[in-house]
Amino acid sequence: MADQLIRATAANGGIRAVGVITTRLTEIARQRHQLSYVATAALGRAMSSGLLLVSSMKKEGSRVNLRIKGQGPLGGLFVDAGLDGTVRGYVDHPAVELPPNSKGKLDVGGAIGEGYLYVLRDVGYGYPYSSTVELISGEVGEDVAHYLVTSEQTPSALLVGVFVDQTGVIASGGLLLQVLPKAARDESLVQLLEERVSSLQSFTTMLRAGRSLPDMLRGVLGDLGLEIFPEVQLVRFDCGCSFNRVLGALKMLGETELLDMIDSDEGAEAICHFCGEIYQADSDHLRQLIIELQAQSS
Repeated sequence: MADQLIRATAANGGIRAVGVITTRLTEIARQRHQLSYVATAALGRAMSSGLLLVSSMKKEGSRVNLRIKGQGPLGGLFVDAGLDGTVRGYVDHPAVELPPNSKGKLDVGGAIGEGYLYVLRDVGYGYPYSSTVELISGEVGEDVAHYLVTSEQTPSALLVGVFVDQTGVIASGGLLLQVLPKAARDESLVQLLEERVSSLQSFTTMLRAGRSLPDMLRGVLGDLGLEIFPEVQLVRFDCGCSFNRVLGALKMLGETELLDMIDSDEGAEAICHFCGEIYQADSDHLRQLIIELQAQSS
């Protein structure tokens, strides 16, 4: 099933629902960053969460950044997701592995540990909106849902998951259900939604069983006037890095530093944090940058 995102409403527009499948893009991230099992689960959950959050924004070019900083061995992670369906991200320590937790699942909470979640929403103009909340579990999904309730005052249920084995990522994605302000006063509706989400199987269990995103939403909201929008948005792992951008960054180091690189290393190597792409700039590239700097100064 292709990586995709769908949107829906229910309860006469009082509930907003979004579902996303991120299996392929999470596998690409696993390969590019050489992620351990627990690091794959952490980053996959966060990338799904980022895509679900940004899906509510309206202006073209809008993006959401999620930064988790924890005291656990994983250190933390960073995700950048766009309204256009692109997402990228990395973890601080990709090789960290932990034994399964008491439930027999990947111990993402233990890998991240105590810390904070930082969320930045950028609509492309003005100052981005940012917020910080303390992590309540380190399991990513619970922490993002906690952010939505405390910082945006939106009762929300977020179900995200990643299933990965020795062959790679088998299933990844999630569901976001939100009670919008006009319906949030209906405590019975909020309670009903919480009960139904808590009774669901894990997202990856449903996906591996062949259930589509519309099937999952019907299982939760089918009797509440569910309306699934016809548009299916494709989502993908995408990084805007390029060799020209690397050269631009090297140029900012200045002539003295560039000359030192030529003398000591006969060039420079740069690795993109977001996608792991390796860029090599040889001595000729660096000499050209020096010529450009000298031309600018004169």
